[in-house]
Amino acid sequence: MSDPRLRQLTIKTGVVKRLSKEKTVYEKEVITQQNRIDKLKASGADDHVLRKQEEVLQESMMMVPDCQRRLAKAFEELSEMLKNEEELKETEQYLAASNVLEDAKVNLPQH
Repeated sequence: MSDPRLRQLTIKTGVVKRLSKEKTVYEKEVITQQNRIDKLKASGADDHVLRKQEEVLQESMMMVPDCQRRLAKAFEELSEMLKNEEELKETEQYLAASNVLEDAKVNLPQH
């Protein structure tokens, strides 16, 4: 991997992959946390415990749009790099980047 473009491609691919996974994890955390709060309410849990769990839920909910923004930016950067570096099309890194972009599309509503 002596070509610095391949190194950049690998780095940008990793960023998109990580942010896509991170967004999915936060979305699942929101659902899990909401279920936990519902169970606590049903069992008549202490108000203090409920407030703390609501705070955790809010924090998770705030992370989803943040991840969405960062993912959209990283997705765009990687897409641009692939367009500009078509001569690398035959490389393993280019193919990996292309696959990661395809996988990340499900986490981007506009794509």
